[in-house]
Amino acid sequence: MSYTPPTNVDDHIAQLRLQLSGNPDCGTSLYNLGVALMGKQEYAEAEKVLHDAIDKSPTLAEAYVLLGGLCLQRGDLEGCYRYNQRATKARAGFAEGYGNMAFVLLQLCDGKDPKEDEEKSDKAIKFLKKAIIHNKHFVQAYATLGTAYYMKGLIEEGIKANLEAIAIQPEFPIAHNNLAVAYLELEDFENAIKHCDEAQRLGYQVDPKLLEELAPHRK
Repeated sequence: MSYTPPTNVDDHIAQLRLQLSGNPDCGTSLYNLGVALMGKQEYAEAEKVLHDAIDKSPTLAEAYVLLGGLCLQRGDLEGCYRYNQRATKARAGFAEGYGNMAFVLLQLCDGKDPKEDEEKSDKAIKFLKKAIIHNKHFVQAYATLGTAYYMKGLIEEGIKANLEAIAIQPEFPIAHNNLAVAYLELEDFENAIKHCDEAQRLGYQVDPKLLEELAPHRK
C-alpha cells in the first residue's frame, strides 16, 4: 500500500488513526496523534492519547514533556514539574526536561520566603547546567540560566549566559531583551539600547518601563 502525504491536520489525524487500527501498541504513532490533536487544540483527547503513548512506550520522554505543557497551560506548575522530572528519568540526559524543570522552579519563586526562593533558583541553575551539558546548543537553557543568575543578583554571570545564547542563535529575541535589562542595571546604556532595539526588531514586546528608562540615554 502506497503512502499518501497528508494535506492537512485532519488528514494527518485520520492516517494516524488508520495506522493505529493495525498497530494499536505503537507508542510513537500515539505520540504523533497526541501532537496533532494538540495542534487542533483538542487538549482533553490529546492528554488521553499521550497517556496511552506512555503506557505503550514508557521511555517516550517527549510525551511526558507534552503532558507537562498541558499542565502548564492550565496553571498547574507542580504537575508540569513532575512530568518533566519523569521525562528525565525515562531518558537519561534529556536536556529539555531539565530545562523545563528549571523554568518551573523560577516561576515558583514568589518572594514570600527568600531562603526558599534561593534554594529553588540554585536548583534551577543546577538543572540548567545539566541541560547544557547534554545539549550545548540548547539556546533557551542559556537564556533561562541568565534569568536565574539575574534573580540572584549575579548580573555579569547572567550576561555571559545570554551572550552564549545569541552566539548560538543570533536572532533569539528573549536573550537580547535579557541583555538590555542587564546592561541597564550596569548603566551600560549603549549596550542596553543596542540589545533592546534588536529585541524589538525581532518582534519581542519589550516592557514599556524599560523603553522609558532607556529613552533619556538615546543619542
